[in-house]
Amino acid sequence: MIEDTVAQTGPDPAHFAGSSVAATVKRLFFATRPSFFPASVLPVLVGTAWGYAVAGEFRIMPFVLAVLATVCVHAGANVLNDVGDEIGGSDRDNTDRIYPYTGGSRFIQNGIMTTQQMTIWGITLLVIATLLGLGLIASSGTGVLLFGLVGVSLAVFYSLPRVQLSARGIGEATVALAFGTLPVMGAAWLQSGIVDLNAFLISLPVSMWVAAILLINEVPDIQADALAGKRTLPVRLGARGSRNLYLALHIAAVLSVGIAVARDLLPWPAIAGTGVLMILAIYASSGISLAPDTRERLKKSIEMTLSVHTAGCLWVLGNILYISLQ
Repeated sequence: MIEDTVAQTGPDPAHFAGSSVAATVKRLFFATRPSFFPASVLPVLVGTAWGYAVAGEFRIMPFVLAVLATVCVHAGANVLNDVGDEIGGSDRDNTDRIYPYTGGSRFIQNGIMTTQQMTIWGITLLVIATLLGLGLIASSGTGVLLFGLVGVSLAVFYSLPRVQLSARGIGEATVALAFGTLPVMGAAWLQSGIVDLNAFLISLPVSMWVAAILLINEVPDIQADALAGKRTLPVRLGARGSRNLYLALHIAAVLSVGIAVARDLLPWPAIAGTGVLMILAIYASSGISLAPDTRERLKKSIEMTLSVHTAGCLWVLGNILYISLQ
């Protein structure tokens, strides 16, 4: 078990203390782990850009509602995941975490909010997302209902005790669908009314990059997850297997962009940019280890993975806008 400053830091209860409205809002906001919101917002931007390229027009209201609903689903999923991991014990006993990237928000463990408060807040966020979804139905038709139902279901079942998809070795696939394929294709449909193979191909690299984020974030938690019976892919594969899968995900992202270029969906420079990101991913993969002396390097690899996702989504977005303006 690793004892170092990288693993042990966490939110200071004194920083979130108080009963004022401002203090309450502050607790609620940071309990959602907002630093991870780009993982849900960027796919919506990519999908919106693709829908605009197909339809030739931009529908602002569906875009705004889609962003807000997606962020609320993401926030609710984060909060309920903390609840599920506290009930299962994986976060409570996790001393190998690399805060703030792994081991949850620590709001329950550090006494900032109770399990009940987090549960109520997570459900409230999903209710808000549902209400925003009703606005999308009113503006865009009932077709959006399917996207919403799947998204909320994945958010709930990812962490729901006894179901807990994250503990069954399919967490990465769930996240790839929930924060890649679903928001990209859904946002594209809201703009163009079309769901097809082309939109799916555009969503693939986004799906691979976001799955890689979850995969590497689970590596520091292998011991705690295993003791709690949470059988994530890193628990099943170990550090070496996780490193190989991590590389495979990034290779799949490059290949999917290559297919999109071959089908004239993206311009040829798109593959060059993702090739550069692949080089960064290879470097990041070398930090995937459980050795105590590589702890700081693993943290940097996690940060680099987040950067690859952000840069990759923006790169695909930029290339889509380039072809749409030709």
